[in-house]
Amino acid sequence: MSGVDGVTAIVAHDAGGAEVLSSYVRATGVRCAFALAGPALKVFERKLGAITNLNVADALAASERLLCGTSWQSDIEREAILLARAAGKPSAAWLDHWVNYRARFERDGTTVLPDEIWVGDDCAREIAARELPEVRIVQRENPYFADIRAEIAAAPAIAPRLPQGQLAVLYVCEPIREHALLRYGDERHFGYTEEEALRFFLQHVEALSAPVGRILVRPHPSEKAGKYDAVLKEFALPATTSRGDPLSAEVAASDVVVGCASMAMVVGLIGGKRVVSCIPPGGPACALPQPEITLLRDVV
Repeated sequence: MSGVDGVTAIVAHDAGGAEVLSSYVRATGVRCAFALAGPALKVFERKLGAITNLNVADALAASERLLCGTSWQSDIEREAILLARAAGKPSAAWLDHWVNYRARFERDGTTVLPDEIWVGDDCAREIAARELPEVRIVQRENPYFADIRAEIAAAPAIAPRLPQGQLAVLYVCEPIREHALLRYGDERHFGYTEEEALRFFLQHVEALSAPVGRILVRPHPSEKAGKYDAVLKEFALPATTSRGDPLSAEVAASDVVVGCASMAMVVGLIGGKRVVSCIPPGGPACALPQPEITLLRDVV
């Protein structure tokens, strides 16, 4: 095994995994060689400052082990796992969610698994052990959750207070069509699209049982600006699109967090907010295991 003793190659693309890995690096001070792409680079730079970013091969050559996220939009982590295996270096992938565990490592009929799967809670450990029985599962404290609690508590005010009794809603988006098309070749594989989910919520906003004074729509980091403008224009509601403030600040400024099955909804729970899943009729059950999440379609 070659590489620098004590150095870990950190490889990530999607924002969810990057949030957990960057919090881990900051909390532990582990020496790293970074290979970051897509939204992950901005996440790491927000927490750690300027990053010396390498390609995957160079990051692994400079390290003795691999720690990566998982992505559905990129093959960078699978590439890293294969290179680590070829070099005889141990690999681990930190799962940042509770869904599609095996699918995260599959592409074009091939499964590429690391030596270890890292998870941050009991439920994730149980799911991983069931779906990936051939891999060693390691449970660690999730440092991102600790960071989120601190960031929400310290978040600056980004919006004026609403009149007493009015709700501020944060709507968190997911690129469901893109995921379905990439994974299954069918934009409607899940029985609904992200635009239909947003429309379902806006049609039934009164189900929140209090007047809504503000709806802030937060696109997923991978989505293009203006994606949801056409849907918002269909409704005479106080809805606007996020200016790009940190998720912690937008959660702190909200009373209710609404989405489909986004990790940002769990952030809402960590922040003590009411959380609602608006997967419309025809779609699957919400895959998030947290029992505090209300299902909109059960109350309309």
